[in-house]
Amino acid sequence: MPKTKWTNNDFNVFQIDGLDQRMDALISSVRPKFQLLGEDFSSFFSSHLGEEFYPHVAKHARRTVNPPNDSWVAFAPYKRGYKSLPHFQIGLWSTHLFIVLAIIYEAPQKNVMAERLIANKALLQLLPNDFIVSGDHMSPTAISMQAAKEDKLDELLIRLRDVKKGEFLVGRHIPREQAIQLSASELHQITEETFSSLLPIYNIIVGK
Repeated sequence: MPKTKWTNNDFNVFQIDGLDQRMDALISSVRPKFQLLGEDFSSFFSSHLGEEFYPHVAKHARRTVNPPNDSWVAFAPYKRGYKSLPHFQIGLWSTHLFIVLAIIYEAPQKNVMAERLIANKALLQLLPNDFIVSGDHMSPTAISMQAAKEDKLDELLIRLRDVKKGEFLVGRHIPREQAIQLSASELHQITEETFSSLLPIYNIIVGK
């Protein structure tokens, strides 16, 4: 039975001033929910993708001055880390919940991954119109798949291939006003539906 529900207080954590104060609130209220989601969805990915996936809850350990503006749990088939691999994420900014598949700049073979996506762009274009794409995991902004289907999608994929800092994220953003209205079971359902739609994209990225 799903247990995780987001509240206004969870989103408000990212408006607390000060690194220590924000981290205290993040650790006490938000991180336990990411841990529960990590347990739920690592088994989902393991069963659907045929290899063991591990949850990685963001620790923000390198921060010494600036408090984090977002936080997440990531999923990848490697126990010691996820940033060098294509990975799935569930996370929060103060403005929205995100449920995405991401390739970020640390991935050493992202040019190969980009070529696979370019060759199968039609599959991306079949994703629901309310999905989003982004080229920067550090930014809360994104563009709808409906608006990106032509030039912007090409632009993001070419940048992923050719630019060292190029990134690619695809999935859903759910505004906080909508996210806080979702029951635990509704949240689980929409998250699972989103990830299910992204599984074929992941398989293309990794060359399955």
